[in-house]
Amino acid sequence: MPRQGPGSDGSTLRALSLCRGLPERPAILDIGCGPGMQTVALAKAMNTDITAVDIIEEYLDELQERAESASVSECIKILVQDMNELPFEPKSFDLIWSEGAAYIMGFEKALDVWKRLLKPGGCIAVSELVWLRADPPAEVAEFFGNEYPAMTDVETILRTIKRCGYELLGHFTLPDSAWWDYYYTPLEVKLPVLNEKYSGDSEALSIINMARREIEIRRFFSKWYGYEFFIGRKVE
Repeated sequence: MPRQGPGSDGSTLRALSLCRGLPERPAILDIGCGPGMQTVALAKAMNTDITAVDIIEEYLDELQERAESASVSECIKILVQDMNELPFEPKSFDLIWSEGAAYIMGFEKALDVWKRLLKPGGCIAVSELVWLRADPPAEVAEFFGNEYPAMTDVETILRTIKRCGYELLGHFTLPDSAWWDYYYTPLEVKLPVLNEKYSGDSEALSIINMARREIEIRRFFSKWYGYEFFIGRKVE
């Protein structure tokens, strides 16, 4: 899979353009980087040192291959690490990046914990699944009530960002193409193969069916929810 969640290079670069006040070659930490499409996009755009962290080695192997293909591997330090146990000194980074991964810790906890790693005036760019409308149909409300009960709306996230000690620099909703081009479309192609491969494994089939259900929910209910990119600056 090119990505483990919605995203695109265009969205990554748009978020980067909102990170004001960075030095010419900022120290960047990409938390929950997955296979690293956004890591490579950042490296190509900034020509700077990036530390990319994920707990799944298979994803990091893909990132290494992708970075080598893009001739940016010298810029990227890859680290197998749990985001709950990051081994960095306080005030080590100018920019913290996390696309679709902060929910693992909980959005507010992640922003609060990661803030100590930022230098004064440093920026954070995080994408998060949110409700875009207050009146979701029962079907989609039930689905996310089971899959992501902590999901909230944009205004609640904006208050959380302020409460955690950041100045908001901007936010925007990822386009629908960011869900399909590098995530759902390649995933949907894989599902029949996976279904056959794991035909005797009820647990695996349950996961496959859930993925299929998630894709269908997106196909019919996309206007009620989406990924929102939030960009903030640490306030001292």
